[in-house]
Amino acid sequence: MDRAGPEDALAAMAHDVESAATALVDLWERTAHAASPRLSSLQLRALTAARLSPGINLTRLAVEVGAGAPAASRLCDRLEAAGLLRRRRNEDDRREVGLVLTTHGHEMVNGLQERRRRALQEVLGNMPSAHRRHLLEGLRSFAEVAETRDD
Repeated sequence: MDRAGPEDALAAMAHDVESAATALVDLWERTAHAASPRLSSLQLRALTAARLSPGINLTRLAVEVGAGAPAASRLCDRLEAAGLLRRRRNEDDRREVGLVLTTHGHEMVNGLQERRRRALQEVLGNMPSAHRRHLLEGLRSFAEVAETRDD
């Protein structure tokens, strides 16, 4: 007699969530690939981090995007060359350099967010309202727990 335990049930659930989430991830990435200029997911994460924390320093940005400091510096070089990001000296500590989005960078991130919202709205509009509510409740709970994880 072979009974599936709680770990087996969680493994099966993780498999099912992975399969179901593929559609959401695909939609998310397709909208990013339609952006101009076309940016990698790492570049988009860097722009989003700079938008959420204007003046973020390179060390913190590296942590936010999961890259080493040299890689984050090269990433910022490319974003700066594209006119999306600029380095700014900290007024209180001239050795400290903060990163801020340019006007073009803000327009890029805002446009991408708007395209993503429209794409999500289109898909959500074809779902029953009860399923939309359950999806949102589940995603909120997932996000709350995921944010507390130590990677």
